[in-house]
Amino acid sequence: TGGYLAMPLVLAARARGVPTLVWEGNVQPGRATRAIGQFATRVAVSFPPTLDAFPGNSFVSGTPIRSFEGIDRTAARHSFGLDPDDRLLVVFGGSQAVARMNAAVARALPQLVADWHVLHLAGDDGMADAGAARQALPDVFRPRYTAEPFLTDRMADALVAADLVVGRAGSSTCAELAAAGVPSILVPYPYAGAHQRYNARYLVDEGAAVEVPDGELTDERLLAETTELLDDDRRGAMADAARRLGRPHAARDLADALLALAEGGPTPSTAPL
Repeated sequence: TGGYLAMPLVLAARARGVPTLVWEGNVQPGRATRAIGQFATRVAVSFPPTLDAFPGNSFVSGTPIRSFEGIDRTAARHSFGLDPDDRLLVVFGGSQAVARMNAAVARALPQLVADWHVLHLAGDDGMADAGAARQALPDVFRPRYTAEPFLTDRMADALVAADLVVGRAGSSTCAELAAAGVPSILVPYPYAGAHQRYNARYLVDEGAAVEVPDGELTDERLLAETTELLDDDRRGAMADAARRLGRPHAARDLADALLALAEGGPTPSTAPL
């Protein structure tokens, strides 16, 4: 998966005639992966725009993600206690800088729950504030807000059940949103080389997402963006766009490419698949 530690391994393999496959998960590759890609036999990338960074030896594999096969949307929604007409907004920030997202949700919550059933993954540190925000809601609205620290086994169900997601823009998040075919408001983590900004921009350009810069995520901005996406037709078009980007079998495709390299067989073409 790149990184400077992979360079001596790739160089040693090249010197011994051993084929190598490097995987890049972000739209904008880091300097280390760019350098390693010059010596690797093949470079697998998650997004078509990244092919230009590795001309001649790259192909689109997608990002290995959890399986969404066999998940029924109606059953998934029922498992979260949703009525047929409920709109489910799923909010999560992963492990990086979730505090800003939690604060925006807490301040916007009285207005959000008027239009959405909100499933908020607040992290361990955010659960106390989330509980207080729920308690402050009128009794009639409390069932429309569910806070959990994390979801593990049920995350795929949550994404399939969702009508809209607010989240970061890491490679895995973007890949899972596409595989689930769910529209999103992406708030890229602003550090780590701004990789997430490029990931988010790709989904935005393809019509699958809206981007909100991290520094602009306030309760007012969150309400404005979610209100605009109450439009079922707009969300439907974004969901279709996300679905077109999905590569749910990326893990299998990468494994097939590795086996083909090891056996001296043909590997995927450099064109987007």
